[in-house]
Amino acid sequence: MNNPQRSFFFNVDWITVFLYLALCTIGLLNIHSAAYNPKYPSLFSMTTDYGKQFIYINIGIILGIFILLLESRLITALAPAFYGVTTLLLILVLVVGRNVGGNQAWISLGGGFRLQPSEFAKFSTCLMLARYLSGTNIKVSDFKSFLMAAGIILFPMALIMLQPDAGSTLVFSCLIFVLYREGLSPYFLILEGLFITLFVLTIKFNNLTYIVVALVIIAAIIIFFVKRNRKLVSTILVGLCITVAFVFSVKFLYNDVLKPHQKVRIDIVLGITSDLKGKGYNVNQSKIAIGSGKLWGKGYMQGTQTKYSFVPEQSTDFIFCTIGEEWGFAGSVVVLGLYLFLVLRIIRIAERQRSPFSRVYAYGAASVIFFHVVINIGMTIGIVPSIGIPLPFISYGGSSLISFTLLLFVLIKLDSNRMGIVYA
Repeated sequence: MNNPQRSFFFNVDWITVFLYLALCTIGLLNIHSAAYNPKYPSLFSMTTDYGKQFIYINIGIILGIFILLLESRLITALAPAFYGVTTLLLILVLVVGRNVGGNQAWISLGGGFRLQPSEFAKFSTCLMLARYLSGTNIKVSDFKSFLMAAGIILFPMALIMLQPDAGSTLVFSCLIFVLYREGLSPYFLILEGLFITLFVLTIKFNNLTYIVVALVIIAAIIIFFVKRNRKLVSTILVGLCITVAFVFSVKFLYNDVLKPHQKVRIDIVLGITSDLKGKGYNVNQSKIAIGSGKLWGKGYMQGTQTKYSFVPEQSTDFIFCTIGEEWGFAGSVVVLGLYLFLVLRIIRIAERQRSPFSRVYAYGAASVIFFHVVINIGMTIGIVPSIGIPLPFISYGGSSLISFTLLLFVLIKLDSNRMGIVYA
């Protein structure tokens, strides 16, 4: 183990590398099926989306190898620089960005290639959060430290929301799990769950009076049983004021901030309205495609929903319905199993780290990947609103693939150096 080269090969987590390559391969094959052009049948035709994805995968592999050859200390040192650069790109895209689908989220690079800064911001925010939380005397349980950590997360969220890209903005909310792992009170997770519930109820029932009265009654009952604890009573009263204010802010957000198409998507998921030929068309066709695959699927490039382009954005946001239609339930389970194995593997990697920086970063990577998988697949089967975020390593897109490659291979590099070995 004294040989640096030998140490490099023996400390890299090859299981995670294999999972990465497997998911990229699955993505390439399904993009080929979803975006197939008879004029360019080859999987490696550079004029097609699948040909471009092949290029992105090769760039990702080269980038991954380059990262593995870096010094781990360099990654830690450059965390603020990465965060600063992506912040500048998020500001730049608001000025010179290209508007696609109502979101000014892309910077044109020419030749049909585009850069989406919000994808790279997820990676840099995980790095910066790890850098801050691994600092001396930093404890998330301290209010000042919590505010700083929250600011690191909220700043890129605010810039992305200005595009406006609600999907990418919501991804950053999953980093609360990182803060929880590092000592944040579980009450914050309960509070987040409460706010999500209130959001749904406020929109679903459209009657603020009933919701506010219900909150007051619940608070009164709790206060009755803990009335001798004045501090707890005060906390409950403050919490009641916050939740009531939140209910009214949801109504304002829904009526005056969200765009009509965003409101319709939420209404469709909550069952408030049905629009199978309009805003609900994508999700309805996606569910038809997945359901028609049955147990074993229709076979590679044999899906009728895929072949005849019934599902828009099928090679990007709705790529999972291609898997469901052509690979069936069995193939879908395999893909979900790979993701589950990957997330659990990352968590295991996180828990064996000696460095707080590596541990925090690993949990950030696990949270981002898990959130993307759950929301994207939930979107294709109609249990969450269609908010347009990619399926990691599988959806078409250079920014998405390369940013997730950075996210994963930086973790692999940090893990390979967990025993303090320095590579030449």
